[in-house]
Amino acid sequence: MSTLTIAKEFRWEMGHRLPFHAGHCSNIHGHSYRMRVAIVGTPDANGMVMDFYDLAAAVEPIVAMLDHAFLCDSGDEVMQRFFRDHPDFKVVHVPFTTTVENICRWIADHLAQQLRRYENLERLQVRLYETATAYAECELSLSLPSTKA
Repeated sequence: MSTLTIAKEFRWEMGHRLPFHAGHCSNIHGHSYRMRVAIVGTPDANGMVMDFYDLAAAVEPIVAMLDHAFLCDSGDEVMQRFFRDHPDFKVVHVPFTTTVENICRWIADHLAQQLRRYENLERLQVRLYETATAYAECELSLSLPSTKA
């Protein structure tokens, strides 16, 4: 049976900074993120790869966590100190530099863990737009390793 791809888009606002960057991105700034989540799989008897409601249910907690938050690299001591002194801000601490590439991979890894329970799904594709014209994309296999002896 042939595979099909379905996709759904999500949007949120989020701040971050890249302390290593030699240009403007070392400053605190934000983006209107747009993310396209696509899954490739074999349709069921009704012709569905996955219900869009179930896909949204997997993605929306991540979006809710990030929306109007500051994504803070745990290695960024300046921002870590600021948020310790100002605990009322919405901040998500992550163990990586907050480039769009790293954010995309982090989201894809999280989603893949959830989607691997669906046996008909083969691949996950996450495209994360940081601006209207710039994005990173990550594709992961959803196939579980063989348990053959």
